[in-house]
Amino acid sequence: MGMIRSAAFNIAFYVGTAVLMIVQSPYYFLASRKNAYRVVVQGWGRFVNAQMRLWAGATFTIEGLENLPDGPCIIAPKHQSAWDTIMLLPWIPDSVFMLKRELIQMPLFGWYLKKQRQIAVDRAQTGRAMADAIARTKAEVETGRQLVIFPEGTRRPPGAAPDYKRGIQRLYRDLGVPVIPVVMHPGLFWPRGSFRRQGGHFKVRILPAIAPGKEPRQFFDQLVETMERESDRLLIETVDANPHLDLPEVTRKRVAELRASDGA
Repeated sequence: MGMIRSAAFNIAFYVGTAVLMIVQSPYYFLASRKNAYRVVVQGWGRFVNAQMRLWAGATFTIEGLENLPDGPCIIAPKHQSAWDTIMLLPWIPDSVFMLKRELIQMPLFGWYLKKQRQIAVDRAQTGRAMADAIARTKAEVETGRQLVIFPEGTRRPPGAAPDYKRGIQRLYRDLGVPVIPVVMHPGLFWPRGSFRRQGGHFKVRILPAIAPGKEPRQFFDQLVETMERESDRLLIETVDANPHLDLPEVTRKRVAELRASDGA
């Protein structure tokens, strides 16, 4: 039954997304960028969340929405799944992402990204090219948008050893806006590189902002310590609330370590 529900979700997600993009294209490309974001982009986020609830039986609640400002900030979530690039869109007033250049080059989907002035980054680029990407990001944030960047750069299994990149330290320094850490474990329900989707319920925890103005290294250390502490705490809560989950080996190992540490 689980594989049938997973197949139903994948069909609904991929086919539904393609149909929505084609049907909504006339409105999307004729409307203003902000109206297109509110109607189409945020609507897509609601659509994907509904399909996960309907077909996979996976739901979530959000804690700490009061920590998410309407104005400019950097939102820094844990990154485990394709879902966490989509699921929070309905609650982010005007998001801008730094994303890999290959996505911008895709037909239709890339045109959608360009309409929203997303920031394409070549991960191999250095020096002037990266400085230009940061300058474009700063210009977007100064209009009141919320930059979404995953501090670890790429998707990692729940409970994996942290691997935070220093890029967010530079963005914190140059943009001069609050950073909002976000911890969650959607990777337990929509795993990376897997066809299977699992049902259950989890929490998204939006943590209090780290104010601008700190020494960049101090900020980075605080971000990592805060996110890892809260992520570990939430991992135990999520696993305990969903005993039916088939956990990856790295997750089982981390949960065992945390339980042993708590019992020591």
